[in-house]
Amino acid sequence: MRKLKFHEQKLLKKVNFLEWKREGGHREAQVMHRYHITGRDDYKKYSSLCRGVQKLVTMLKKMNEKDPFRLELTEKLLEKLYNMGVIPTRQSLNLCDRLSVSSFCRRRLSTVLVRLKFAEHLREAVTYIEQGHIRVGPETVTDPAFLVTRNMEDFITWVDSSKIKRKVLQYNDQLDDYDAINC
Repeated sequence: MRKLKFHEQKLLKKVNFLEWKREGGHREAQVMHRYHITGRDDYKKYSSLCRGVQKLVTMLKKMNEKDPFRLELTEKLLEKLYNMGVIPTRQSLNLCDRLSVSSFCRRRLSTVLVRLKFAEHLREAVTYIEQGHIRVGPETVTDPAFLVTRNMEDFITWVDSSKIKRKVLQYNDQLDDYDAINC
């Protein structure tokens, strides 16, 4: 954005188009910086998911506790969020009520790579993903915003043709001559 001229500044001194009151201040910028989210759209999607889950939890809490529909829906919601890795346990709806954008950001592929020690820093992990060095299962993933569930976490590996994989194997004295020819 260009610098405003004096008369434009005077007209707009009480209006700030860059920060909105309902945005919640600097929280969005902090989360985006901490988890290296490049697009604001990702943050907005996570935020809308959190709001949707919180609305659902509020509606479930208003229902009778003995209602079989409530019990079934609660069980399904807790199971789904637990399998995604967003909540730590399947114990109560209070965990779903405190759901935040950060809990979704912690399940992004780049963050999981840092936690699994594939990369030392988040920026480095994003670079590896964007360059195509990482695969989840049989497929190479090039999107750092890829959400990793608890089941997929075990299948994160280096791509077979990755030079980084070769260096790691060479460092650990596990490089096979046959693999060295194919790489």
